[in-house]
Amino acid sequence: MTDVTISDRLKNVPSSPIRNLVPLAQRAKKSGVKVYHLNIGDPDIQTPCVMLDVLKNWKKNPIAYGQSQGEPVFLEALVSYYHKIGFPFITYPHIQVTSGGSEAISMAMFAVAQPGEEIVTFEPLYANYNSYAAINSVQLIPVTTAIQTGFHLSRVSEIERHITNKTRAILYCNPNNPTGTVYTKEEIDMLVALAKKYHLFLLADEVYREFIYDGLTHVSLLSYMENIPDKAIVLDSMSKRYSLCGARLGALVSLNAEVMAGALRIAQGRLSAGLIDQHVASKLTEVPDSYVKEVQTEYSARRDVLYEGLKRIPGIVIPKPEGAFYAIVGLPVDDAEKFCKWLLTDFRDNNETVMLAPASGFYATFRPGQNEVRIAYVLNTAALKRCIDILAKALRQYPGKTG
Repeated sequence: MTDVTISDRLKNVPSSPIRNLVPLAQRAKKSGVKVYHLNIGDPDIQTPCVMLDVLKNWKKNPIAYGQSQGEPVFLEALVSYYHKIGFPFITYPHIQVTSGGSEAISMAMFAVAQPGEEIVTFEPLYANYNSYAAINSVQLIPVTTAIQTGFHLSRVSEIERHITNKTRAILYCNPNNPTGTVYTKEEIDMLVALAKKYHLFLLADEVYREFIYDGLTHVSLLSYMENIPDKAIVLDSMSKRYSLCGARLGALVSLNAEVMAGALRIAQGRLSAGLIDQHVASKLTEVPDSYVKEVQTEYSARRDVLYEGLKRIPGIVIPKPEGAFYAIVGLPVDDAEKFCKWLLTDFRDNNETVMLAPASGFYATFRPGQNEVRIAYVLNTAALKRCIDILAKALRQYPGKTG
């Protein structure tokens, strides 16, 4: 027994559906099983050499703190990037460097809502939204989207039904993690109109901006930012664009001076993002355009392999992902979480198995996603084909198969 208790806030922080089953995977690996990881968006694409060269040539000793807003060399690179993609009004005061996109999410929630107030978002959602909402004592109000419609946004009346006098913001991810949906201009127009009508902040998670397929166009909130300068906040990250997940670098971008001043005060409290990481990422201006195009082409090919392979398996429901590198997949099973555990503990095909992420953790409400998984197609096409083969065999043998 103990005479001290932890806070309710800590108790309310959910575990990650992406990493929750890691102990089972580690146990399987220790027993000699090869585990294919489709549970986490950790790209196997090589980081640009020009960035790695910074690490090889680093001479500064000691490694000091960086500046709280961000290192000037990295801020300069980010300004150049936003200008290059068509937003020349973004300058130094409009960017706060963060320790990964995750810190940008947390900062934005802290900035726009008091404890107990609400942020409307769309589920399935990025699982860490749940975590950061709990940490900030903010209530996520989910509008559920459907696998049958490719997880595109609901009608405006359905979204309005979730807006109350406690609502302070709308949060969306485009291209979407975990669904792979790319929202249309009409959908973004609708969200901007709602933000204006109800005097709300609009938070856009645009980490996967470059990952768009089939000739679709990404409609960035940056395109609207000058028209709603007090309401728009963009959340960004270097992790996926340049395969820098371990560098933990992101950005919060806004024209709202009060938001940016507050974000800087938070940043001062945590001192700085990683110094070396920022110098590595500052080389983004020297990464050739061909790198991004080749990465996009590779992920498009992986998407095609996954989609074509899975849709041939009886009982599987999979909308064709339009962007990012994820898919939410409906499985003919009684409980996707039990199935994911069973894959790691009981099923082997030539001493190999697959690790998936149960989709229930990508919802903020109970029950949706019970028979769905999120798949990250971050392995090469040959490995993906093997994963599809393993999954097809596993579904034939799973005791809790339905349909």
